[in-house]
Amino acid sequence: MADPKAENALREALSTIEDLEARWSAARDYLKVDASRVRHAALAGEAENPDLWNDQDHARAVTTELGRLTNDLEAFDELRSALDDSLVLVEFSREALVAGEADWSLLDELSSTVSSLEGKIAALETRSLFSGPYDENEAIVELHAGAGGTDAQDWTEMLLRMYSRWAERRGFAVEVDEATEGQEAGLLSATFIVKGRFAYGWLSAERGVHRLVRMSPFDSQARRQTSFASLDVTPLLADDAGEVEIDEKDLRIDTFRSSGAGGQHVNKTDSAIRITHLPTNTVVSCQNERSQHQNRARALQILEAKLSERARAERQAQMDALSGQRGDNAWGSQIRSYVQAPYQLVKDHRTDFETGNVEAVLDGDLDGFMEAELRRQRARA
Repeated sequence: MADPKAENALREALSTIEDLEARWSAARDYLKVDASRVRHAALAGEAENPDLWNDQDHARAVTTELGRLTNDLEAFDELRSALDDSLVLVEFSREALVAGEADWSLLDELSSTVSSLEGKIAALETRSLFSGPYDENEAIVELHAGAGGTDAQDWTEMLLRMYSRWAERRGFAVEVDEATEGQEAGLLSATFIVKGRFAYGWLSAERGVHRLVRMSPFDSQARRQTSFASLDVTPLLADDAGEVEIDEKDLRIDTFRSSGAGGQHVNKTDSAIRITHLPTNTVVSCQNERSQHQNRARALQILEAKLSERARAERQAQMDALSGQRGDNAWGSQIRSYVQAPYQLVKDHRTDFETGNVEAVLDGDLDGFMEAELRRQRARA
């Protein structure tokens, strides 16, 4: 006699697999997988050309794009194989039921496989949110303390830790290029680079003012304090991007010692560099590298990225996702509130996405907030 519970489990699994197959097929279209296969074949042929490395910059571009396409296509095809394997498990489970025996070991394996597939398909669908020309780039992130005095400076350092933990969760690397200590605690500002594919795409959702409400550890009467810090993000351009021309005559370059500045976040050297682009009054600093030459090269790379973004913004009547909407670093302009007292809540004011697990968010659990904002932006596009 058939087991009704087992039959129901099998029906639910099969229904979910059919839905996942439809989502996989849709992803093939909006991710332009067929076009990627054509491009992959062309790049593979180019990579076999013995003269490819005569132009090293072009060769690096070819091999980088080829490697990314290879990984993308392999992951996509592995999902197809996993879907096929799940259908085999369905057939085995159905044969057992027809024979009058419910094989729960097979059904448990099927359930686990389907659950894993749901997560992988969801991750594949997230890729559709990254359609901007710079979304795959690494990201230059700047934090600045706003209203709130010492608490705001402490909040800025907390945000640096939060985004560093988020990057670690995603397998991204973080390089702190500049950090300026606050008067009593925390940081007045910090500039760091997040290295990893789609770092800019993810972090572009975080641009804006972040508000913290808590019982102040710096108030002798332990009163509730509201603090603000702003985040800005710029795509890191390739060394040979050449989007803007920088005239050395337009630069003022200062050297200084980074002792104390940034505490544990940066190296203590005598070779820190500050570059001011005089026509735009754009200032960048770097003090993480070991030599003045390295700091200068990194600072120039950051400056080029910032000037490129400025030029893109000036070409547009409305600020788009690259340049973002900036408000005062204080009341009324926050994109997100992190409340630790009198209750526990993190809420994004653009999407209404929220959670009561403040500690998890401060430890880098940000994907839900980022995805919600990226989907909101896509819906408005």
